[in-house]
Amino acid sequence: MLVLVVYGSKRGGTAELARMVGKAFAEHGWSVEVRPATDVTTVTGADAVIVGGALYMNRWHRDAVRFVKRHAAALRELPVWFFSSGPLDDSARAGDVAPVRQVQALAASIEIKGHMTFGGRLLPDAKGFVAARMAKTYAGDWRDPQQVREWVHQICTHDMPEAITLPPETINLADRLPRQRVARHDEPAANRPRA
Repeated sequence: MLVLVVYGSKRGGTAELARMVGKAFAEHGWSVEVRPATDVTTVTGADAVIVGGALYMNRWHRDAVRFVKRHAAALRELPVWFFSSGPLDDSARAGDVAPVRQVQALAASIEIKGHMTFGGRLLPDAKGFVAARMAKTYAGDWRDPQQVREWVHQICTHDMPEAITLPPETINLADRLPRQRVARHDEPAANRPRA
């Protein structure tokens, strides 16, 4: 079974979180694809979808928003979870930071299974006027790999069936079932097997 993890990321922190999410699903036995939202043209073949977006000034990254809107009809038919990345403090570690209004609206439009907000990352040498000013006070990394693993574990153990691993040999059930004699149409009725 395949989990598709897509993300919108400006400075790479959310991309790294998406890879953490993918790795955690793989540890639970799922096949995983982790891709930027702009690179995904279809969700066909996915058994579940995780969409992650960086938060900037209480707005989800536009690539994540566009992905959800573009694939809304298909996403309504799949189990979908969202994650946001952004608080530049320890507030996300408690696991109860509500999604911003924009993400709530997107979530309601496709009826997602759940949402998690993870801490963000801001490098001290961040580029851009706003990011550079914020970095003077808020530079740091609040992403928590353990929180990511816990969230994925919750999804895998409570919200989705476990991935099934088939044995390498092919099992022929016909060899394990008792053989039944089939009557020929020209055989006398007395000799035909009874049901």
